[in-house]
Amino acid sequence: MLDRPQPQQLAPRELLRDLAALDQALYEAVTVTRTPTLDHALRRLSAAADHSKISFTVAGLLALCPGRPRRAGLLGVAAIGVASASANLLGKRLVRRTRPHRAEDSPFPGRHVPMPKSASFPSGHTASAVAFAAAVGPTLPVATVPLGLLACAVGYSRIHTGVHYPGDVVAGAVLGTGAAAAVLAAAGRRGSARSA
Repeated sequence: MLDRPQPQQLAPRELLRDLAALDQALYEAVTVTRTPTLDHALRRLSAAADHSKISFTVAGLLALCPGRPRRAGLLGVAAIGVASASANLLGKRLVRRTRPHRAEDSPFPGRHVPMPKSASFPSGHTASAVAFAAAVGPTLPVATVPLGLLACAVGYSRIHTGVHYPGDVVAGAVLGTGAAAAVLAAAGRRGSARSA
């Protein structure tokens, strides 16, 4: 009887090494791709997303409308708070991943935004944008697609402008989704307690 080859077990360390190599390769593919039209727009979007300015502006507009829009805006702001604290006070301090290296002779330096001094993992911009979109959407379904697309664009802009690896952005999106779920669950429990 012939021995069948056993499937190779992938050790956690090897898996992390492979994921880091893939992350680096994806980042480098973006850095060498010429996209002059996108460069300017994504640089502006990335800067506009600093401190969740875009999301807070949308929340302010929603607050002007009573009922569901106002509630959606409040839930979105609460989710930003949870996501931002989780990303900046926990994630970045625990992981301490260095930011991507930007070569002095970068072929497209005009696409860059200033390099933040904080750690790279996870992307706080992405976490906050996704948290806002994911918290607003269930209460105000008409906003789901536009805010979701905006959050995706913010996340990609952080890679395109050279301040995050793709893995940082994916982690930020997961964190933002979790923050929104936590806020929505807490709001649901509070609403149930009031009606009881």
